[in-house]
Amino acid sequence: MKKSVLIISLVVIIVLVAVFWVIGAYNKMVGLEQKVQASYSQIQNQLQRRADLIPNLVETVKGYAAQEKEIFEALANARAKLAGAQTPQEQATADAELSGVLSRLLVIVENYPTLKSDANFRQLMDELAGTENRIAVARKDYNEAVMEYNTLIKKFPYFLIAGKRFTEKQYFEAKPGAEEVPNVKF
Repeated sequence: MKKSVLIISLVVIIVLVAVFWVIGAYNKMVGLEQKVQASYSQIQNQLQRRADLIPNLVETVKGYAAQEKEIFEALANARAKLAGAQTPQEQATADAELSGVLSRLLVIVENYPTLKSDANFRQLMDELAGTENRIAVARKDYNEAVMEYNTLIKKFPYFLIAGKRFTEKQYFEAKPGAEEVPNVKF
């Protein structure tokens, strides 16, 4: 009788430990998934901040460089693509296009020395530079959160619990060729 009570107690303890471990593992995966979503939201916030700054920058530059219509249209189009992007990959592609157009805008600025000394322009450029840094940090934080999450859901025994509920997340990747230095010509 004592032996059977001991065996039943041992089985109950093992089952309880397993249940609590499964609950803890599930909650850990939920927490990491939420971290990924929060990190992605931060990227979106910073991209929106940049998109909001661009019209002010464009209007300031337009006052000095009215004949540079093409760059302003390209900037507006790139900004619209970024605003319409839905997935991390679409946003990365649109972001890379917008960065390229911004580089071309900076070349125009170099051709207008009085613009560089304008206080409004300087303030906008500082804001834009700060935003670019925030975007880079947000991308890094997002990719780190994705790596941590993806790694966990692939590890044994977590993948047994993850099942179809927890799926692999996409990294925020730069488009091919983004590592090349832009060619600036005057």
